[in-house]
Amino acid sequence: MADPSSYRPKPGQIPDSPGVYKFRDEHRRVIYVGKAKNLRQRVANYFQDLANLHPRTRTMVTTAASVEWTVVSTEVEALQLEYSWIKEFDPRFNVKYRDDKSYPYLAVTLNEEFPRVQVMRGAKKKGVRYFGPYGHAWAIRETVDLMLRVFPVRTCSAGVFKNAARTGRPCLLGYIGKCSAPCVGRVTPEEHRELAEDFCDFMAGRTGTYIRRLEKDMMQAAEEMEYERAARLRDDAEALKRAMEKSAVVLADATDADLIAVAEDELEAALQIFHVRGGRVRGQRGWVTDKVEAVDTPGLVEHALQQLYGEERGEAVPKEVLVPALPEDAEAVSQWLAERRGSQVSLRIPQRGDKKDLMVTVQRNAQQALGLHKTKRASDLTTRSRALEEIAGALGLDTAPLRIECYDISHLQGDDVVASMVVFEDGLARKSEYRRFQIKGFEGQDDVRSMHEVIGRRFKRYLQDKERTGEWEETPETAPATTGPAPALSAASPDDEPEPREDDGRPKRFAYPPQLVVVDGGQPQVAAAKRALDELGIDDIAVCGLAKRLEEVWLPDDDDPVVLPRSSEGLYLLQRVRDEAHRFAITYQRAKRAKRIRSSPLDDVTGLGETRKQALVKHFGSVKKLRQATIDEICEVPGIGRRTAESVAAALASTAPAVPAVNTATGEIIEEDDGGSS
Repeated sequence: MADPSSYRPKPGQIPDSPGVYKFRDEHRRVIYVGKAKNLRQRVANYFQDLANLHPRTRTMVTTAASVEWTVVSTEVEALQLEYSWIKEFDPRFNVKYRDDKSYPYLAVTLNEEFPRVQVMRGAKKKGVRYFGPYGHAWAIRETVDLMLRVFPVRTCSAGVFKNAARTGRPCLLGYIGKCSAPCVGRVTPEEHRELAEDFCDFMAGRTGTYIRRLEKDMMQAAEEMEYERAARLRDDAEALKRAMEKSAVVLADATDADLIAVAEDELEAALQIFHVRGGRVRGQRGWVTDKVEAVDTPGLVEHALQQLYGEERGEAVPKEVLVPALPEDAEAVSQWLAERRGSQVSLRIPQRGDKKDLMVTVQRNAQQALGLHKTKRASDLTTRSRALEEIAGALGLDTAPLRIECYDISHLQGDDVVASMVVFEDGLARKSEYRRFQIKGFEGQDDVRSMHEVIGRRFKRYLQDKERTGEWEETPETAPATTGPAPALSAASPDDEPEPREDDGRPKRFAYPPQLVVVDGGQPQVAAAKRALDELGIDDIAVCGLAKRLEEVWLPDDDDPVVLPRSSEGLYLLQRVRDEAHRFAITYQRAKRAKRIRSSPLDDVTGLGETRKQALVKHFGSVKKLRQATIDEICEVPGIGRRTAESVAAALASTAPAVPAVNTATGEIIEEDDGGSS
C-alpha cells in the first residue's frame, strides 16, 4: 500500500486552471481520471489526512503511485477530455455503466445505394439511421412487418439482393407487395431512397402526415368507385395506426426527450433511460455499475450523460434531457450536449405535470432493475469469492488469486505446435487479455519443453517492462540463470505478442503479473513452468497444474497432488480456466493446420499462376492424381508447355508424402483428394 505523501506534488506546482488529472499505480496503469474547474483545489483534496477521506477514495490514493494532469481552456473541454480518457484507459476506480444486455435497434442503412431495413446490435455505424433501442427483436420485426405495407423498403441481405438481380426474379416479399423490388428494377434508386426516407420520417414521429394522406387517397378512390384500391389504402392506414399503437402516447405535446433515473445504494447503482420521440416511448434501456469511486447522484448522472451521448451527434441527442439531479457543472454539461446536437439542449429536473409523472415510472423501473441485479449477482459473486478462497487455501497462498493465467500446449502429431494464455480476473474471463504463441525454440513434440519456453517468453516480457519503468533492476541475485539455451525471445512472429508499448498509460499486453499461473498438465509441466520462473528470478508468483486424468492439482516439488473435493467451487473454477485455455489453444492450432493444408506443392512452381494451377487440378481431379501423371499427360492440359510440365512434375516429386498422415482424434487418413490449390 503506497503512502500518498510519497508522490504528493509540491506546493504551487499544480495550476489553478481547469483541467483533467490521472492517478497511476505502480505498474503505470491509469486507475482514476477526474476533471476540475480548479486543478489545484481538487487534487489537493486527495492528499489530506486519510482518516478524512471516503473509504473508496482512500483505497484509490493508497493504490496509486503518481498523479499527473493536463490543463485545458474551458470546463467543456475538460468534460470531453475526461470522457475520452475514461474510454481509452478504462480506469478501475471510475464509475463505468455497462448495459445489462445487448439491445436491438431498428436500423435503416442510408449509406447504401438501396437502403435496407434490419435489426442491428452493437456499435453504431456511420450513415445508418437508428431507432430504439427495443426490448426484444421480435417487437422490431412486428413493427416492420406492419409498415412494409405502406413503405415497401428492401429488407433482404446483400447476397439475396445480388442473386435476385442476377436471376431477374424478386424474392417472396416482392411478389406479395411488401418490397418495391429494386433488385429487378421495379423502382429506381431515387424512388427507393425516397421510400426509405419516408419510413425514417414516420419512425421519427412525423406520423400524422402519412395517415392523413392515406385517408384522403382512400376517400378519393371510393368516390371514383375504385373500391379495391380504397380497401387497400384503408388497410394501409390501419397498419400504420397499429404500428403507432405499439408505443402509447406519454407526453401530449409531441416532446422529444430522454428521461434518466437512478436507483442506488452504498455499493451499486442502476440507471434507466426512456427515449421519448414525438411524445411516444420509442426505446428503453438500463445500466448497472459498481460504485468504485466516492460519487453521489449528480456525479452518477454526469457519468451517465457522458457515456450515453459521448459518441452521438445530431438528432441522436434530444432537445430535452430530464434527470433526477443536475450535475455539478450543469452549465458546462448543457453546453457540451448542445455542441454534440448542434442546437440548444435543455438539461433540467421535471417539476410537475406529465413529465414528472413519467419520471416516477422511470424511477420505479430503475429500482426494480437494481433489485433484480442484486438478486442475480448475490449467489454469483458469493460463489466466485468462495472459489478463489478455496484455491488460496488449497495452494497455501496468502491472499486469493485475483488474477489467474492458464497456459496450454496444442499440436497434431508434433506439427503446428502452439500455446495459449487465458486470463481470469475476479473469477471471470478477461478475453481482451488472452494471448497465443508459436513455439519457436525447437521443432517437434515436447509439451514440457514447450511449456518452459512459453512461460519464459511471457515473463521475460514482463521483466523487460518493469526494467523499462524502473521498478526492477537486474542484480547478481536476480539475474536469470543460464543453465541451458534460451529460446529466441527477440524475434516475435506475427501471431506472437510484440514487446510492451511505451509508457503511455494504455493497457500493455504482458505488463501485469498474475498471482497464480495454472498449466494444463501434471508434474512435468508444473516443474517446467517453475523452472522458467526461477531462471528469471521470479519467486512471488504461485504455480500449479491441473491434470485431466483425475483432475488432480499439482504443486512444484510435491510428490503427491492436492485433491480438491469434486463439489469444490475452487476445483470448478480451475476446470473452467483450464478448459478455456484448451479451447483457445486448439482453435488456434486448427486454424494454423487448415492454413497449411490449403497450401499446395504447386505454389512452389515458378511462373505457374493461379489460373493454370486451377486448370491442372480440375483436369486431373486432385493433386494426388496429378502427382501420378506423366509429363506428356500434363502437357495435354491447355496452356501447359513441356518446360512447365517438367517443373510441375519435379515439384510434386520432391514433396511426395512418405506415409499417410493420420488424424489421431478421428482416426481418418488425411489425403490430398480435396484438390489442393484453391
